[in-house]
Amino acid sequence: MSDTLLTTSSDTFEAFPFSDRCRAVFDRGEHLLIGVSPGNSYFSHQRLTELIRWAREFFESVDVVHADLHVDAQYRAAGGPVDQAERRAAKEVKATRRRIQRALAEAGVDGVRAHALSDFRAEPVYRRLHGRVLDALATDPVLRSATEGMARGFLRARLPDGVEPAPAQLAAGVEYIAAELPFFLDTPALLRVGSSISCYHLELPLTPVLFGGGEGLRAVPAQGYAVVRPLTAARPVAA
Repeated sequence: MSDTLLTTSSDTFEAFPFSDRCRAVFDRGEHLLIGVSPGNSYFSHQRLTELIRWAREFFESVDVVHADLHVDAQYRAAGGPVDQAERRAAKEVKATRRRIQRALAEAGVDGVRAHALSDFRAEPVYRRLHGRVLDALATDPVLRSATEGMARGFLRARLPDGVEPAPAQLAAGVEYIAAELPFFLDTPALLRVGSSISCYHLELPLTPVLFGGGEGLRAVPAQGYAVVRPLTAARPVAA
């Protein structure tokens, strides 16, 4: 993992901010955003419980946001009727919401809130940031390529071996990712916090684009990104 620094660890998780700037945001300890993907077995209620407890040791406040927009895209990729994919997506979103609520109850800590991504859809800040994402996807080939690569990998895992996503499936995957990207750009504005770290258990293909140098769509200075994962996981290897 390029430009990644191990900053701290506890008995359960370790954190690898993406860059020196991200590390500075992490060390401020103001806010952590935990993004949860429906249908991802990584996010068991036990792991979420442990992650929330760990997060409150290092951050003043924590928000958990689970995706519930365009989730049916991953199930449509596998084929079958659209209505069946929609029902399965609704079921997974509901199960994810239950796991989060159970984790919050079992964690037994304050300063933690939970939201669905759709809760922000009508918010002016979210709409402005989402509009910037869509504009950038239409004009920035580097961002577009990274987003499509991420969507393609996401969809391939749900298709038979050797089958590539159809254009409509790829477009749906890009929509899914685009709906989440405002929280990688400016969580402080969305959740009214001074600074924030967005975390996931993997480095995402878009991380170097949004948190690197150069021009184009970039995270605000008060926004950082870190890989946060269980201590039992293999450590990332520097490129």
